[in-house]
Amino acid sequence: MSKQKYDHSSHMAQNPEISQEHKDYLHRVRMEKISVKVIQILIFGIAFFLWELCANAKIVDPFITSQPSRVLATMLNLYQDGMLFYHIGITCLEAFVGFVLGTIVGTIIAIMLWWSEFLCKVLEPYLVVLNSLPKIALGPVFIVWIGAGPAAIIVMTLAISLIVTVLEVLNGFLTTDQEKIKLVRTFGGTKLQVLTKVLLPASYPTIISALKINVGLSWVGVIVGEFLVSKAGLGYLIVYGGQVFKLDLVMTSVIILGIAATVMYQGVVCLEKVLVKNKL
Repeated sequence: MSKQKYDHSSHMAQNPEISQEHKDYLHRVRMEKISVKVIQILIFGIAFFLWELCANAKIVDPFITSQPSRVLATMLNLYQDGMLFYHIGITCLEAFVGFVLGTIVGTIIAIMLWWSEFLCKVLEPYLVVLNSLPKIALGPVFIVWIGAGPAAIIVMTLAISLIVTVLEVLNGFLTTDQEKIKLVRTFGGTKLQVLTKVLLPASYPTIISALKINVGLSWVGVIVGEFLVSKAGLGYLIVYGGQVFKLDLVMTSVIILGIAATVMYQGVVCLEKVLVKNKL
């Protein structure tokens, strides 16, 4: 669908005089996008309105579930204390570093496995086992090995996202059209040229898909790491708020996490659009 939209946009730029049917189609596409955004915002607003309404009417206990007004007040208090952006910054930095490392290292390992079929066959069962292993259970081990600090949290994030990236990208390489690879080799192309000219461009959708998955996995790894060892960050605020029964602080941290994860995901979506435009 996105490819069709880009095709129609470029066609319209090159052909100013287009048919009325084409204009109607572009108008419907534009209105559909606007309708989707409006409905998404409405759902978000209605959910928060009902949350506030139910808490004020005592249908739900605001001490347990909190409410938007109390979340906003907690956020303002953190900002006035100078701690809001401090905790957000630490968690976002750890998530971003783990996300980038997981993607880059995972892609490099996938290239190595594709390059050597023997190595791929040797490591395949280990990758399957590591993928099914609950990496969260390794958190205490990482802390003992690396020490309590941001490094252990980043390694936890890397451990959670790495294997998924390797498997996703490798699967993209292996499912690439073999006829294209044969064509490059027929004209004397080297294995490196096959990789750079065929596999990587053809695997853009797969890599983007891995990036989208890694957004969620990176945040899971960071929060789990902060639960175990951190002295700052949103995960730390959640643990602290739960321990002292400040559930407003817990809900505030959860909402901020949702916003931060959404921003990171939209960044990946923007990257996908850039790659699609360049490809077209």
